[in-house]
Amino acid sequence: MKPGETAIIAGFTDDTISAKLMEMGCLPGAPVRLNLSAPLGDPLCVSVLGYELSLRIEEAATISILS
Repeated sequence: MKPGETAIIAGFTDDTISAKLMEMGCLPGAPVRLNLSAPLGDPLCVSVLGYELSLRIEEAATISILS
């Protein structure tokens, strides 16, 4: 995704990290928007369910999306 784009969370590729992400509100079916990334690309700032999260690239890479 590019900054400003929105997608729908379809699922996760890592069961361990998915539990953490779901506790933070990254639920399948929820819209997620990439707001911005740090100058070196890590971390990322995303909006999900009305609030902003900071995710490492490794965490964000485990999120499957529908564009």
